[in-house]
Amino acid sequence: MVETTAPESRDARWSRSTRGLGEAWRWLSLPLLLFLALPLAALLTRSSPEHIIANLGRPQVLQAIGLSLRTTMLATGVTIVFGTPVAYLLAHRPFRLYRLIDTLIDMPTVLPPSVAGVALLVAFGRRGALGGALADLGIDIAFTPAAVLLAQTFVASPFYIKSAAIGFRSIDIELKQSAALDGAGRWQVFRYVVVPLSWSALVSGSVMTWARALGEFGATIIFAGNFPGRTQTMPLAIYIGFELDLDVALTLSVILIGLSFVSLLVVKLLLWRDQTDAP
Repeated sequence: MVETTAPESRDARWSRSTRGLGEAWRWLSLPLLLFLALPLAALLTRSSPEHIIANLGRPQVLQAIGLSLRTTMLATGVTIVFGTPVAYLLAHRPFRLYRLIDTLIDMPTVLPPSVAGVALLVAFGRRGALGGALADLGIDIAFTPAAVLLAQTFVASPFYIKSAAIGFRSIDIELKQSAALDGAGRWQVFRYVVVPLSWSALVSGSVMTWARALGEFGATIIFAGNFPGRTQTMPLAIYIGFELDLDVALTLSVILIGLSFVSLLVVKLLLWRDQTDAP
């Protein structure tokens, strides 16, 4: 008696084909993954922890770190204060001029950094559109720490605004209506309903804004200059370090990689928590 085998089911064929396709995609992904990982690994292994700790005592390194931390924290705070109303406005679409405002918010993320720096200089420089009037009042912005703050806020604020707008938009409108029916005013609805429910998006946007401000280079060097102890942030110190002292550049580069990694880890953990808490 001849034995016959049952034909392979459709699900079995699909499972076998997807396994083979998954292996192929893994190998095809390997070149780019190695390309992204190799420079970071090479940089991290170039300096030993002892060497990095020794370089942290240099005045130039400490000044750059201190200025970067102060200005980025201020830039993040300014963005939260003035960007939250914009994000809340964008969350309630559609309305007139929505596309124009949304495009305006996205512009700093696609502009070349040098263009952003020139635009800020033309606007707030001594002969700029607004800078001239401020100069008459004795207020100089260009090539000062204030210019560093404005450059960082200009390029980094869209990250918070877009994230916050997504968080605000995800809230069920019935929850806000229920709070209003219970007697809550608009500010109370925003404070006790909107903010708690969109907290992860707000924190994620704030962290990404801070990380982007920390790495800002192009707009800062044009609008604020590169003066040690005054406007020289960590990326600017890395730039000049390649010409004067490679050890400074390597040390600050490792610090920025560590800070960027922690920032991304915080954002991803918040997003993962939202996904796991979702019904």
